[in-house]
Amino acid sequence: MKLYWCPQTRSSRAVWMLEEAGVDYELVHVDVTKPERTPEHLAASPMGKVPALQDGEVKMWDSAAICLYVADRYAPGRLAPALDDPLRARFVHWLIYSPAMIEPAMFESGLRTVVPEEHQAEAFNAGRLGWGSFAKTIEVWEDGLGDGPWILGDEFSAADVMLGSSAVFLRMFGMLPESPVLEAYGDRCLARPAFQKAQAAEVPA
Repeated sequence: MKLYWCPQTRSSRAVWMLEEAGVDYELVHVDVTKPERTPEHLAASPMGKVPALQDGEVKMWDSAAICLYVADRYAPGRLAPALDDPLRARFVHWLIYSPAMIEPAMFESGLRTVVPEEHQAEAFNAGRLGWGSFAKTIEVWEDGLGDGPWILGDEFSAADVMLGSSAVFLRMFGMLPESPVLEAYGDRCLARPAFQKAQAAEVPA
């Protein structure tokens, strides 16, 4: 199994996921600051993005898709509820909450600082956007976690890899609003051995 990857990008999620699943893999570094891509990388990710995964005949990209694939293929019932488990729908919903809701709302929040106020109503028309405000996104996330400790309750899952990565990212860049719930959640993610192993890959040898 090969993971096309670059430090300090969304591909860190995929490394964490592979560590949680306990599978053997090879990291193939991609310099995302340069346009060149190998044919092998482009076969897995036609857009030349990271992360991209090659697992035998399986070739795919996108961190959420990779997390779902790895959980179902290599850790069913442990990192992903079975298809007939009532928790499956909740699991899928929260697994894609980061790319579908948190990230767009986060970028919108940043754009509001550069878009002139007189154009904001048109640019950020809530009726047309597929996500809520950044504040509402955080509120729903907090409510979803509830008493936790994980998004599905007592059991850690691939959805926590996605959400936990967002919590750590937002805190790292000072974008996480004051939230004891998400701060504690981020701490639990940081303490996981698999997360720490994945972070070791971020530091050049």
